[in-house]
Amino acid sequence: MNVGSPSAGADPEPMMEMNMTPLIDVMLVLIIMMIITIPKANHSVNLNMPVGTPPPPTKEPVVITIDVDFDGTILWDNVVVPDRTTLESKLTDVAAQADQPEVHLRPNKLVSYKVVAGVMASAQRLGVTKIGLVGNEQFQ
Repeated sequence: MNVGSPSAGADPEPMMEMNMTPLIDVMLVLIIMMIITIPKANHSVNLNMPVGTPPPPTKEPVVITIDVDFDGTILWDNVVVPDRTTLESKLTDVAAQADQPEVHLRPNKLVSYKVVAGVMASAQRLGVTKIGLVGNEQFQ
């Protein structure tokens, strides 16, 4: 706004600045419209949950324990296995069952990995599917 003295007698000069008020009003309207049209955030996940009564509990699994001692001795449920052929015949019997028992392999922490890997490779080659390594507090 130009405030000049009335005694100057000259024509008032035109304003050279752009009027920002309409521009700000339009921007505020656009922001409000954008906020209104944004979809509501949905943090839920739709799941298809089973209905009805749960099935009866299954029977406890049969567990076979294979211990590998520090000197490479293999024990099948605390019975010494004399050689690799006997171990593989027992693993073949386990693999042939329709509902295979769980095989828990418990190596001693001092045993060579070669012996443990040999037992695991035999089990895999013969088709044993339920095998796992278990911590062995007894031999450690």
